[in-house]
Amino acid sequence: MNEQIRVRQVRLIDADGEQRGVIETRDAMRMAREQDLDLVLVGEQAQPPVAKLLDYGKYRYELQQQTKEARKRSRAQEMKAIKFRIKIDRHDYETKVNHIRRFLKQGHKVKVTIMFRGRERTHPELGQEILNRVAADVTEIAVVDSSPVIAGMDMNMVLRPVATAAPVTTATPAATAG
Repeated sequence: MNEQIRVRQVRLIDADGEQRGVIETRDAMRMAREQDLDLVLVGEQAQPPVAKLLDYGKYRYELQQQTKEARKRSRAQEMKAIKFRIKIDRHDYETKVNHIRRFLKQGHKVKVTIMFRGRERTHPELGQEILNRVAADVTEIAVVDSSPVIAGMDMNMVLRPVATAAPVTTATPAATAG
């Protein structure tokens, strides 16, 4: 930017986006000062390098907004969590599975947790059964990202949605089942 540019000539683009051609860097600097703008290298790899007349503060602000927007879009896939107990009733189980389906259709990953209390921990196979049943119930819209693992008093499994086309084709059976 400005005095930090060490090349002799630059291909200049003015503030309106029009190419001015190849000019001496000191002439481009003079033009930038006259228009109260900055001379910024935007294409350093080109021969000669491409420089543009612009308001550097505004340029940086726009770049920050673009990166902020990109971060917002990339954060679309959150990790949702659903917790089950070993002694879950059939209706409660179905309600939680419907929540899992909704999260998966929205494109989120789902962490399914079986919470053990007291002596329940001595029967991890019961938790494994519930997690396998959940995986089987949502198999048309999800795949197991990480298989069931015991961590402390919990057993966890992560489900992730399958390709974007699958939820659209399987939306009809899920709607009739609910």
